[in-house]
Amino acid sequence: MNFDQKLKKYAKLTVRTGANVQPGQELILQCSVENAAFGRMVAESAYEAGAKVVWMAWNDDRTARLNYDYSPLEVFENPPEFVTGRYNYCAKVNGALINILSRDPEIFKGVESAKLLAATKAQHEATKEFDAAMDRNELQWNIVAVPSVSWARKVFPGMPDEEAVEKLWESIFKAVRLDEEDPVAAWQKHSRTLSDKAAFLNEQQFESLHYTNSIGTDFTVGLVKGHIWAGGSGKSASGVEYFPNMPTEEVFTMPHLSRAEGRVVSSMPLSYQGTLITDFSLTFKEGKVTDFTAKEGREALELLLNTDEGSRHLGEVALVPHHSPISDMGILFYNTLFDENASCHLALGACYPDTLQGGTELSKEELKQKGGNDSINHVDFMVGTADLKITGKRSDGSEVVVFENGNWAV
Repeated sequence: MNFDQKLKKYAKLTVRTGANVQPGQELILQCSVENAAFGRMVAESAYEAGAKVVWMAWNDDRTARLNYDYSPLEVFENPPEFVTGRYNYCAKVNGALINILSRDPEIFKGVESAKLLAATKAQHEATKEFDAAMDRNELQWNIVAVPSVSWARKVFPGMPDEEAVEKLWESIFKAVRLDEEDPVAAWQKHSRTLSDKAAFLNEQQFESLHYTNSIGTDFTVGLVKGHIWAGGSGKSASGVEYFPNMPTEEVFTMPHLSRAEGRVVSSMPLSYQGTLITDFSLTFKEGKVTDFTAKEGREALELLLNTDEGSRHLGEVALVPHHSPISDMGILFYNTLFDENASCHLALGACYPDTLQGGTELSKEELKQKGGNDSINHVDFMVGTADLKITGKRSDGSEVVVFENGNWAV
């Protein structure tokens, strides 16, 4: 199979298995101009699946950086409706959304923090209709990635650009199981494996999880009562099965926003809004981050934590074995889509309402009363290591070792 054939196969997998675009459905497709050829392949695949129309939303890192460097703050505080409106339109027509990532991990390094924060808040305010539809599971969505030269340079430093991009393509193809004889069947089998792990955890209904490892993590997080562990494929409110993230290796659930105690130490760098945050730690008390450190990117971490009240609380707990297909590659991708699937992780910010029994039917205030966090942000950061131990505690005080030496113990 030549490279173009692999690309077409990847595009089809993205459309048919990832977003699972339905006949007559409208698709919002976000893609960088650097990868326009692949974006067109995805669009064509969507039409072959019966899409009514594909609305292309092109983006360009370099232009975005120029905007931040030269435009005044008010531009980011008041984005025009034609920029943010596509998200609400997607919700209005029950469309599907595909986001093709290829961002330079450090493209916004050094950008004025006030502009980044303003853009985040303004987008959240302008897309409430879309966010509500996402909370109710009314949409199919999918995130995949393709290389950019700048991203490949970061992952494979010192390698000629062409070789670095080629190697990153190979790594992505492997991560999304495109090297399998039947990738669709491979994804279905993988989804069943993750569902089995989630089913076991749902039976346990742990009250809390305790994390320890040799790099300094000693941390306990409480789980909401009636939490649901999920993983693999999702299902929209209309019954359409889809995979939100490709790749994915996690099972995840909802932590209680006020029940996190102790210190967690990052095991991988975090690329947040185009800035790398490295070697950082977070200290929690009564569910809130009360102290933090970072070797690099401290200002970006502070920006994240101070976005709103919910940004200092957790919205997701996710379990990923150390010996996952992505982790076993031994590659640091500097991209959360991949790195979070090589490591157990937590997320600062908003929870997923569907990880609580009846959660999608609750208002934000009702969800908060049950322990679900609300925020503009939802930012995953990695905490898994080869010696991570996680112990689950039941309400009767009995304990079960869930992870030992970084991998499933159950």
